[in-house]
Amino acid sequence: MSHDIVILGVFVADTAYRAARQPKMGETLLGNGFALGPGGKGSNQAVAAAKAGGDTAFLSKLGDDAFADMAMKTWEEAGVHPVVSRDASSYTGAAYIFVEEGTGNNAIIVSPGAAATISPADMDAQADLIGKAKVFVTQLEQPLDAAVRALEIARAGGAATVLNPAPAQKLDQSVFALCDYVTPNETETEILTGLPVTNVDEARVAAARLLELGVKTAIITLGEKGALYHSATESVLVAPFHAGPVKETTGAGDAFNGGFAAALAKGMSPLEAVRFGSAVAGISVTRAGTAPSMPRLDEVEALLARG
Repeated sequence: MSHDIVILGVFVADTAYRAARQPKMGETLLGNGFALGPGGKGSNQAVAAAKAGGDTAFLSKLGDDAFADMAMKTWEEAGVHPVVSRDASSYTGAAYIFVEEGTGNNAIIVSPGAAATISPADMDAQADLIGKAKVFVTQLEQPLDAAVRALEIARAGGAATVLNPAPAQKLDQSVFALCDYVTPNETETEILTGLPVTNVDEARVAAARLLELGVKTAIITLGEKGALYHSATESVLVAPFHAGPVKETTGAGDAFNGGFAAALAKGMSPLEAVRFGSAVAGISVTRAGTAPSMPRLDEVEALLARG
């Protein structure tokens, strides 16, 4: 069975706490809200891609517990095809998310659980699925060696390869050569390149550095400034879409990546796909949560039509 989009990544149950500020060590604060919901960068991206109209398979590992049941239900509702194994000796990933009430900004701790055991051999076992994809996406929440092996298989099969380098870590130059697109935010770009990214001009310099390292196209997400699309032939700042008051920015990057993958798989040009991904992200930040905030295709198309 082949699918247009194959995403490798991690599912985690998001435990989100809202408070005025983070507690200091040894301090207990009263919070003003709590939510339990589905998360994990890869899973969120798969939900975003599927809801945006993409034929999407998701590769991962779960424990055998209530959080795994939540994962399966999430993917079923979004139309994601799970290609996952369940390991009763481990646990399904979980994340602590602190949301600062005044700003909506967040700080996160992720424990991947069973997904921490995803290996290159697991990717070889799914070589047929990965190799036949139009678009392959991975992040860095599962082990790096598995992500690299999957990128190699996808590249050999002719898929467009997308690396969302989050959470950021230093990468060997050989990894960049496997990437048609890398989609870091400002902080991740600084870690990958060693260059500051505090404005659009600095983002362009850092994007050029990513191309020197072997990436075909760099797409740097810049929050409310938009997204910088930078290839060997053009450098375009795509303006953000304002779909309403910002409620929560958690998951905005995942919304962008899932939307971008869905648009590429539909045959849109890379620059059109960046605009499409930006629209998906623009809607997602007007809603609470991560996977539950991902918009449907008709909502994205309506926002794009408004411009």
